[in-house]
Amino acid sequence: MNQELYHVSANPHVRDKATTQSIMLDVIIALLPATAFGVFNFGISALLNIIVTVATCVIAEYVWQHFMHKKVTIGDFSAALTGLLLALNLPPQAPLWLGVIGGIFAIIVVKQLFGGLGQNFMNPALGARCFLLLSFAVPMTNFTYSQFDATTMATPLAMLKAGETVNWVDLFIGRTAGTIGETSALCLIIGGVYLIVKKIISPIIPCVYIGTFAVFVLLFGGHGFDVNFLLSELFAGGLMLGAFFMATDYVTSPITEKGKVVFGIILGILTGVFRIFGAGAEGVSYAIIFSNLLVPLIEKFTVPTAFGKGGKKNE
Repeated sequence: MNQELYHVSANPHVRDKATTQSIMLDVIIALLPATAFGVFNFGISALLNIIVTVATCVIAEYVWQHFMHKKVTIGDFSAALTGLLLALNLPPQAPLWLGVIGGIFAIIVVKQLFGGLGQNFMNPALGARCFLLLSFAVPMTNFTYSQFDATTMATPLAMLKAGETVNWVDLFIGRTAGTIGETSALCLIIGGVYLIVKKIISPIIPCVYIGTFAVFVLLFGGHGFDVNFLLSELFAGGLMLGAFFMATDYVTSPITEKGKVVFGIILGILTGVFRIFGAGAEGVSYAIIFSNLLVPLIEKFTVPTAFGKGGKKNE
């Protein structure tokens, strides 16, 4: 045996220059195209919602950690990222108090009460969004086309659900109603590609998620192989935002390669079930949260066998 092939050292054996701060900052940078487009499209109300929600999350984390005599970690940008993700999931005309309530719920209830970053069992921003949807359904479902056209209208997914036709090109670019950060699939894909190129996220979860959902829509969408309907379902709503930025959350997604594939498949199927057969038009948030709960079980059955184990014993 060639002893030169081995190097004995203390753990950890895999080293990387990435820090929590740098990772969170990269995700924030990746969200800038969608954020900028949301502000351009929806105007000052969108900007104010983003500022207030991000500030609420940062302040809530500081106050909690200060009075609980814990290390203050707002410098790692995780609270700011939670605030930005939550803001991008809010309607542009939402009252500012909605972002405040959602930000406090995300940081205190979903994150800090479970031990802080790395201990939460679901994505804080998504948890807060679902809480707001259940508690304040009217302001959370009040959408306008843009700042240039303040007409209240149904979202593209609601229109598709009602059997209407939607222009998928408008959805891809962002000329449609929706939450602040979900309207432009193009901007979200650009941000997702940035994260993949920077190796912040693996392409497995978003690709398997989107691919599985596409197959589900083709099989059960009721429109056969209608490409316009398929692309409309892919680019409408929060699918791109959820697939690239929330389903890939380090804390609440599997770390094993097989686990990521299984996770993506479950996400795609659940999103399809909620959208096609559910009472509501959207299903991304609930699909991700439900799948988050399955992560421990997924990892239990997909963890690789340790070297030297699993073989047959010599008689």
